[in-house]
Order: sequence, then structure tokens, then C-alpha cells
Amino acid sequence: MIKRLIFSSILLLVIFSTDAFAQRTIRAEGVGGGAGRSSRGGSSTDAQGTGQEMKEDSIIYTSKYIRYTNLKILKDGTQTRPIDTTVSNFQNYSPIYRFDKPTIGLGSAGLAYRELLFNPTKTIGFDAGFHSLDAYRLTQDSMKFFRARTPYTELYYINGRTQEQTFKVIHSQNVKPNLNVGAMYNRLSAEGFYVNQKADHLNAALFAWYESPNKRYNIVGDVIFNTIKAGENGSTTNDTIFKSDPIDKIAIPVRLKAKSKDRPMQTWRQTQFFFKQFYYIGRIDSLPDTEAAQKILPTQRFSHALTYTKDRFKFYRNEEDEFGAFPILPSQSFTETNDSTKISNLRNEFNYSFYLRGKALSFIKNELKLDLGLQNDIYRYEQLDYQSNFSNTSLKAGLAYRFSDKVSIEADLNQVAQGKHAGDFMYEANTSFLLSKSVGRIILGAYVQNKSPEQMYERVNYQYHSWDKNFDRTKVSNLSFLYENLKYKLAAKAEYFLLNNYLYFKETSSAKQIMPEQTGTNINLIKITLSKDFKMGRFNLNNYIVYQKTDFQDILRTPEIYSYNSFFYAARFFKVLSTNIGFDVRFNTPFKAPAYAINVSQFYNDNASLEYSTYPVVDVFVRATLKRSNLFIKYDYINQGMFSNGFYTVRGYPMHDKLLKFGVSWKFYN
Repeated sequence: MIKRLIFSSILLLVIFSTDAFAQRTIRAEGVGGGAGRSSRGGSSTDAQGTGQEMKEDSIIYTSKYIRYTNLKILKDGTQTRPIDTTVSNFQNYSPIYRFDKPTIGLGSAGLAYRELLFNPTKTIGFDAGFHSLDAYRLTQDSMKFFRARTPYTELYYINGRTQEQTFKVIHSQNVKPNLNVGAMYNRLSAEGFYVNQKADHLNAALFAWYESPNKRYNIVGDVIFNTIKAGENGSTTNDTIFKSDPIDKIAIPVRLKAKSKDRPMQTWRQTQFFFKQFYYIGRIDSLPDTEAAQKILPTQRFSHALTYTKDRFKFYRNEEDEFGAFPILPSQSFTETNDSTKISNLRNEFNYSFYLRGKALSFIKNELKLDLGLQNDIYRYEQLDYQSNFSNTSLKAGLAYRFSDKVSIEADLNQVAQGKHAGDFMYEANTSFLLSKSVGRIILGAYVQNKSPEQMYERVNYQYHSWDKNFDRTKVSNLSFLYENLKYKLAAKAEYFLLNNYLYFKETSSAKQIMPEQTGTNINLIKITLSKDFKMGRFNLNNYIVYQKTDFQDILRTPEIYSYNSFFYAARFFKVLSTNIGFDVRFNTPFKAPAYAINVSQFYNDNASLEYSTYPVVDVFVRATLKRSNLFIKYDYINQGMFSNGFYTVRGYPMHDKLLKFGVSWKFYN
């Protein structure tokens, strides 16, 4: 089915993109009078002509006319944002290479990873527990729904030789003024640096957005396909490879080395169907957004969302375990492993929102908002010979009050009221104070989460790992203080976490055999984050620093200090090429590295508690913008060999070598 989707998507893109690739003048409908003046009374700035070449009924569209929305933006009304054409952080393209969410992993793009910093998820209810490859999947939160006055296509390509290649294409166009359809295709292919580090990820989606002519009804929908294939080599057999003379990494022995159809590999597949519809009743207000759009704000709204998801998580290998990649099982020896878990989920969510505000809307003030919701989930869970059918029903509520454009307060409540995970809840509250544009804003926050254990902690029936447990719920309490000053590009955040009944995986007395463990005492953690950007003429220095302190470092295994610094020189060459030339530096203090269990794809705390030395990792880059294209050239880990010949973040898995990469993103919308 995925092959048919890929073929049809490419065919649609070829057909739809014909006009987008041609440089042409788009003729506006119903235009009269001066150049670029539409029948709806748009200002003359809506059209940009070039003297006599521009006819009176013509219009040239710029990027501000290609706008998008997503589920988060649609939360309080119909709103859109222009596409991003900036080059900021373009060189940090990978989902696991974000400066504000650093990761550790198995050493190459597309393989299993874990977040470096402590950052608990805010979910409740059922969770299968497979997350080591989440960043490579398309999700509903990452989907965009477009509103394009002209067909829009974006091509995106990254090349890091055979070690890493990424190709993405997205196309969207309005087939009618109030109906937009589109398709997306993403492909990541990476051979890695060592044997059996090959990754082959495919993401595809079809999506659409319809808005009624009277703007009271909206429906967005999509179909998402994810196929994630990540090789497993069980780590190198020698964990001191960087202490000897450099050799070809492909020649370094690994624990799992089978090829072709027997290659050990994680394969995650997901198919998801989604639509969400909104209907506005009562008075509808609007706020000017830009010259190309406006915000539609309802006073009452009903919404319904339907999601059907099928997941399959599979690990396969077919070779003798000569080098101890797996635990030793008494009186048993396996050559083939074929562990899998299947999950299907049908979700229905109903919401009602009520807004009470004044009719004067130069800006929103004295607005009261009430949200009420009901969510029902039906699950089917299969793991080898084990099957389970269950459901959850959750109640949701939200209350917010905006005193003015400077002061607001909001609270959200989410509780599983009935079903297998009844008793789970997530309560959160935030209040915001804008002192002034020059002094900045203060945001106070708090949340408490009571969450059932992930299924992976309670029950597993795999070849090398098997347990049936019954744990208490994990409780997370959080207090936060955030200070933001946009004028001075400064943000400082302090957080306190209190963890009760924390769950993690721990190695038993048998090497590489793991079991889930729950702490019987409270864990405290303080996290302080500072972000500050400096600019002196054409020179720029962006800084992001995190300090963490916990009384259970041996369990959480996260560094005390992490820093990211980006220094670059900004200039314009030949009057058209906006260019940044600089380097990024990443560093974290030493911490006890986790180990990795292959067939369950989980990171765990091993008994050896090995702590690797850490050194700065430096990347140099040149990034530029030329008309509708962004491009970069980057040399990852250029300082390899200066402090050390390489580094580790997970026990036994060396990280990537230095690598030259280039990338380009090209947008077509005229």
C-alpha cells in the first residue's frame, strides 16, 4: 500500500508542480483599477510589479501568500502563519540535532537515540513504551495544512556522502479558493560509519483543508505513513578504538554483522487516518493578522476529531550471537529472533469551546475562555501470543482569562475517568505578565502528572526479555519560572521537578539482561536554562546553556551542564546572497553513560556505570539565502583528533566521525 501511495504522490506532484516550476505572472481574478488592487479591497502592497512589465490585472505572489496552520494554531480559531524562508539554524536540520533538545545515541543518523537532558513527557493513558526512533516519524503535531494562493512546492535535499542523505518534497495548492490539498514525501537513507548502521526511513502523507465560504466550518484531514528501518550492530567488540591508530571504520568488528535479508534491524511501521472538523456558532470576530490573512475568532465552537492508528514494532536478526550482543539464557541458544508488537487505536474526541469577549478588537482583552472535552480510545494490543483489548475515556477541561494583552492566566485539566488507566491525570496552570516591551515578560507555571506505567515496563514477552509486573503510577510535580525579553534576545528559565515512583530499566546480575525498576524514594531535580543572543555589527553569538542538579544522578544519567554556542558573521554578497559564516560548539560535562538493549530498543542503566570523558564538538558552516532557496555547507566534528580521536555517548557505541555535508531547500510558489 505504501508503494501505491508513493507512486500516486509522485504522480500528483509531477502534475501539480508544472506551473510551480515555471516563472510566470499569476493573473488575479476580479481585479480592476490600479495595479494589484483586488476586488476585495486589498492594498496595493498585495501586488509587486516591475514597471511596464506588470499589467493592471496581474499580481506576483511572494512567500507571505503561502500560509499554513496546524492543530496547535487552530486551537482558538482559524489562524495561519507564513512559511519560514529564513536561514536561521538551517544547518541543524536533523530532528536529533536540535540545539535545545540534544540527544545521545548509537552513533549515526537514523538510529536509536535518547534525549540528553531530563525532559519528561506530558502524556497520560496508554503508552506502548517504544520511543527510541520517535523523532524520525511524521506525527499530527508536525503536520501543516496550507492556504496557497498559488501552487506551492518545496524541494529539500541533504548530502553527507553515503553516511547520510535526506530528500523531502512537499506540494500544496488550492484546488478551490477554500479547499487546499497536498502531499508530502520524506526519505532518509544512511549507511552510517560502521557495519550494520544502515537506516532507511520513509514518511509520506496526503492532507487537505476545507473552509466554508461563511468561515463557520473547517475540516482538516490527512493520511500518514511511516516506515522506519534502523540497523542494529550490537556495538563494536572493542570499546577502546579511539586509543589506537585510526583505521577504516568499516573494518572494525561489531557484534552483529549479518548482511542482506539476515541483517539485524528494527522495523517500525505506522499507518494513521485523521480528520478534525470545527463548527463556529454565534458571533464571529476577526483580527487583522497581515496583509495576506486575518484571524477568525469564534465565540462558541464545537469540534470533533477521529483518528485511527495501526502500529507495528519489530526486531529481526538471523545469525549466531558469537560476540555477546544478547543476554545469555541458560540451556538456550537462538540463531533467529523475530520479536514484534502490534497496536491499533481508534480515537474519538469531542470538544466545546466558549469565548466571552468585548466587541472592540484592536487587541484582545477581558476574554474568558472555557473548553470542555470528551475523548474515547479503543485499543487492541498484540505481542507474540499475548492479546488484550481495552479502552479509556478521558475528560478534559480548560479555563483561561486574558485581562489584557499584558496579563493572562490559564489552566488545563485532563483525566482518564474510565477504563484500564482510570485515575491517570494531568493538571497544568500558567500565568503570564508582560511588564513592558523593554523590561520583558514573566511566565509562572506548574503541573502535576499521575501516569500509569508504559506497557513496556509492565509486560514483555520477547525472546531475550520477559516479565510480567504491576507497578504504581509515576507522579511528576513541576514548578517553573520563565523570564523572556525579546528586545534583548534573552530567556531564562528555572524548573523544579519532584518525581515519585520513577521507572527505569536496570541491568540484572546477568550481563545485558535487563528488568524494569521502580524507585521507592522521591527524586529531586533542578533545571536552569539560559538563552542569550549577542550582536555586534555583523558578528553574532547565540548561546544556550542548561544546568541540571539531581540527588539521583546514578538513576537519571544526565549531565550537569550542557552548552551550545553558535558564532557567525552575517554579510550580503553580490547584493543578493545573504550569508552566514561561522561555527557551532556543543559541550556537556561527563555523566554515566547508559547502555542499550537491542531487541526491546530500550536504554538502560548498566552495572559497570562507565563515565566517558567529554570534549567540545565543533561544526563549521556556511549558510546562505538566494531568492527562494536556502543552502548550507557544513563540516561536522571538524575538531576530531584535536582533543580525542572520537567520543561515546552510549556504552560501546562510538559516535560519528567528521563529515562534510551540504544541503539545499528550494521553494516554488510562482
